[in-house]
Amino acid sequence: MSSDHEHAACGCGHDHGPKHIYIYSPSSAVRDKAAFRRGVKRLQALGHEVEIDPDALAQHTRFAGDDATRLAAIHRAAASGADVALISRGGYGLTRILPGIDCAAVARAVDKGTQFVGVSDFTALQCAVLAQAGALTWAGPALGADFGVQEGPDDIMEACFDDLLTGHGEGAGWRMPKERRAAGTPEAPLPEFEVASSTLWGGNLAVLCALVGTPYFPQVDGGILFVEDVNEHPYRVERMLTQLLHAGVLARQKALVLGQFSNYRLAPHDKGFKLQTVVDWLRSQLSIQVLTGLPYGHVPTKVLLPVGAQVDLSVQGRDALIYWGHLN
Repeated sequence: MSSDHEHAACGCGHDHGPKHIYIYSPSSAVRDKAAFRRGVKRLQALGHEVEIDPDALAQHTRFAGDDATRLAAIHRAAASGADVALISRGGYGLTRILPGIDCAAVARAVDKGTQFVGVSDFTALQCAVLAQAGALTWAGPALGADFGVQEGPDDIMEACFDDLLTGHGEGAGWRMPKERRAAGTPEAPLPEFEVASSTLWGGNLAVLCALVGTPYFPQVDGGILFVEDVNEHPYRVERMLTQLLHAGVLARQKALVLGQFSNYRLAPHDKGFKLQTVVDWLRSQLSIQVLTGLPYGHVPTKVLLPVGAQVDLSVQGRDALIYWGHLN
C-alpha cells in the first residue's frame, strides 16, 4: 500500500448486514468469464446477495448484447431495488445508446436508495443522468477488473466500496506525488486552499470529450472536475484536455483533479515530453488549481467518488482531501 494513496476515511467493517448487489453489462461484452465468476463469489463471500442480470454475459459483436438488450439491462438495474447496481466491465457501448436511457427512471432509483457504481465507459451514463436528471452516481470499481482479479481485490478499493455499502464513506484523501522538474527550474510553492460546496464531476477523459456539444455533457460551473484515462500517451491526454480548455469547460471549474493515467509508453522522439509537461502547460493556461495523483482510474487502488455531489476540497501542501461526509 503506497503512502501516496492514503484513503482518508474507511468505515468500520461489514456491520450493516448483507446488501443486494445487481450486476449488469451496459457496455462491452464480458470476455473474462472466470474473472466475472470470481467477482461474484467474492461479493457473496462478503455476505452480500448478488443478483445477475439475465443478459450480463450476452454478446453481440463487441457489445454485451445489442443496443436494445443493453438498454433493457440498465432499466432492469434501475427497477431492481438493489442497494448497488454494479457494472460487470467498461469498454465501449454507452455513448451510442444514451438517447434511449430513461434518465428519470435512473434518478428515481437513486432517490430510492440504489447506488449506481462503475468506471471507464460508465462515465457516459454518469454524465447523462447528471445532465438530464441531476442524479448522483459513484465513480468506482467494476466487477471483473476489480473484484474478479486473480490476486484478490485491492484493500483500499474494497474498504471504499464497503464505506459506500455501510454509509460510512466521508471522503477521499491522498498525498500528491512530488513533481520532478527540469534542472534549474525553481520549485513552485506548495499550495494551500479550500473549495467549499462544489459539484464533483468527471470520469474517463476520452468519454467526457466524446460528450462535448451533446445534451449529455453536464453544464457544471464552479465545479471540481476529475479525469483519468488508460492507454493514452501524454500528448493525447493533452489534446483532450485542450479540447475542454478551448470549449471553456476548464476555466469554469474551481479545480481540475488529475487521477491515474496508466498503460502508456513514451517514445524516443518525445524528447522529454511527458505527463508532467502536460500538467505544467495546463497550469500556464489556467488560473484554477490543477491537482495530481488522485487514486482513481484504470488501476487497482481506487477510491469511490460521488459524481454530482456537493463536496469540499481541502489542500495543504501535498495533502489533498475531497470530503462529502454531509451526504450521510
